[in-house]
Amino acid sequence: MSDKALRIALVAGETSGDLLGGLLLDGLKARWPNAQFFGIGGPHMQKRGMQVWWPSERLAVRGYIEVLRHYREIVGIRDDLKARLLKDPPDIFIGIDAPDFNLDLERDLKAGGMKTAHFVSPSIWAWRPERIKKIVQSVNHMLCIFPFEKKLYDEAGLPATYVGHPLANVIPMQPDRAAARALLGLGQDDTVVALLPGSRKDEVKYLISRLFEALAGIKSAQSAIKFIVPCLPALMPAIERAARQFGVSAQVQLVQGQSHAVLAACNVAIVASGTATLEAALFKRPMVIAYNMHWVSWLIMKRKKLQPWVGLPNILCGEFVVPELLQRDCTPQALSQATLDWLQSPEKILALEQRFAALHSELLRDTPQLSAQAIESVVSHAAPA
Repeated sequence: MSDKALRIALVAGETSGDLLGGLLLDGLKARWPNAQFFGIGGPHMQKRGMQVWWPSERLAVRGYIEVLRHYREIVGIRDDLKARLLKDPPDIFIGIDAPDFNLDLERDLKAGGMKTAHFVSPSIWAWRPERIKKIVQSVNHMLCIFPFEKKLYDEAGLPATYVGHPLANVIPMQPDRAAARALLGLGQDDTVVALLPGSRKDEVKYLISRLFEALAGIKSAQSAIKFIVPCLPALMPAIERAARQFGVSAQVQLVQGQSHAVLAACNVAIVASGTATLEAALFKRPMVIAYNMHWVSWLIMKRKKLQPWVGLPNILCGEFVVPELLQRDCTPQALSQATLDWLQSPEKILALEQRFAALHSELLRDTPQLSAQAIESVVSHAAPA
């Protein structure tokens, strides 16, 4: 198969999916140097030679009410993509996360005779466990990024491979804080708080005001603290406007991209719930997990939740190792106090760093190679390892 120019279609639905997709492509390109890649992705995937038919940011919507606002556009993209792939089928379709978009697409493609794989299991262990029936209908092979997920699919009769978490390979076990601070123009002795408001417009819309209002409480306790916000290019204007609106433009350093440098450089982070919380954990940084969404979306999601935790670090550790301030609890006062609590507790930070180092080791695998081997098993009809 190495001599055949495989045609592989992929869909990554947001910034984190694009990052994961780029790492997946590293493994696929190493296995099949002449393969053709196309579909929906972002700059990380495009940089590796993927032909991007639609940018991943077009699908970057979270929450039931927020999705409804963009429903017609998203369904239109999915219908167009499905028709295009069924007309000229690739050797395999790989959906990367974005289960609400990808599972329906995968089901239809599989029903049309196409081989499908899904990278990043939907969180059936956290909420909406009934989705496993739909997953079995839609997917030939699941690539799991957390070690406990494979057992769930084994029990359901769906081939699955634990490939480790790609970010565990990208983020160093011992981040270089000094180098990151030099890169960002921060002093080596500065106390730095990072604010990560999310990668979607709706996330930023509902959370950024609370983050910026929290600065006042933090500043009143420690006036020398510096604040830094990594911004996606598409979201930079909105965050700049919010900074002006809340009068904090002079107090925060906005940087385009560079979220990993920001996490390496900071002392503590306030992070929107999502993949960024796991990134912060892999950087061994104390954090406050924050989230706020439309109240109807929150009520629906709250009813479907299976675990007491929302943030990935807490889910993976099985306890509240970092605070979660969600919805009504996500107030500027609570955010500022939780941040200050970390800064005033060096012994707690040391214990947390050790816990996150153990988590990092557990997630560290040769993800690109393991993923390519699993995809090869689907393409060749071989039984999965």
